[in-house]
Amino acid sequence: MSEQIEQQVIVPDELGSKRLDQVAASCFPDFSRARLQEWIKSGDLLVNGGQKKPKDKLIGGETLKLSVEVENEDQWLAEDIPLEIIYEDDTILVINKQAGLVVHPAAGNYSGTLLNGLLFHYPEIASVPRAGIVHRLDKDTTGLMVVAKTLAAHTDLVSQLQDRSVTREYEAITIGTMTAGGTVNEPIGRHPLHRLRMGVVHSGKPSVTHYRVLEKFPSHTHVRCQLETGRTHQIRVHMSHIRHPLVGDDLYAGRLRIPKGCSEEMEQALRGFKRQALHARKLGVMHPATDEYMEWEISAPEDFLGMLAVLKKYKTES
Repeated sequence: MSEQIEQQVIVPDELGSKRLDQVAASCFPDFSRARLQEWIKSGDLLVNGGQKKPKDKLIGGETLKLSVEVENEDQWLAEDIPLEIIYEDDTILVINKQAGLVVHPAAGNYSGTLLNGLLFHYPEIASVPRAGIVHRLDKDTTGLMVVAKTLAAHTDLVSQLQDRSVTREYEAITIGTMTAGGTVNEPIGRHPLHRLRMGVVHSGKPSVTHYRVLEKFPSHTHVRCQLETGRTHQIRVHMSHIRHPLVGDDLYAGRLRIPKGCSEEMEQALRGFKRQALHARKLGVMHPATDEYMEWEISAPEDFLGMLAVLKKYKTES
């Protein structure tokens, strides 16, 4: 399956003297610069009926013709996976992702993912890159995600993520009692020794996490984190880096830590919490179609709230 795109524009005089890829990005705002560059190189975007290079300069008045067939995401199966929809219109949808749901197919997870579910519920989303997925949550992280239902919305949301204008707030339960909030500004990249892990490495990408304390417990802290950047495992890596890894995070917290003298109930709760205690609570974006700022908030799931309840109980008993 595929979608045929046919568009034609006359280059405005004021865009004369600019590179073709720059002019194309201005004339065809529904598509990303990278995608337009590919189409220029492949001959799907022509100038006055002829092929040019992305860096070639224009003078203004030329006719740009885009004629391209966009392949759908039909290499992945559509599967009837329940989705909790928080908001939906013709352009975007916002979901509350449950724990255990992988976002995108990869080695070892070719089915049963959010992408498979999106293709089932919205077959037309197959023509959007990655079925509209513009950002990810880890398999066992819960909370809000925005999905683009059109190519134009996808381009717009990716741009917002790149310029760091998307609001993303998380709640987490960390090991150890924090004294105060702060900011972690440390680059994140692939761990040099453990390929399944990310880490703070000098060659990594710039990564910034702001955090503040919501409540302190004798051996744990309930925090709220706000992302400036969106690196893989960012909050998990940064909290581990400051020696406050997340409860239940086998990858970054190491062996299970049971506080001395804690109740049997609390010990059972900690042993039974089998995922990182991380929840994407708040999400805010500029709507791609209306330019109106929209924001959603969703409370943490029962297992997270149950863990907090046990910690509160232990706090009052201590």
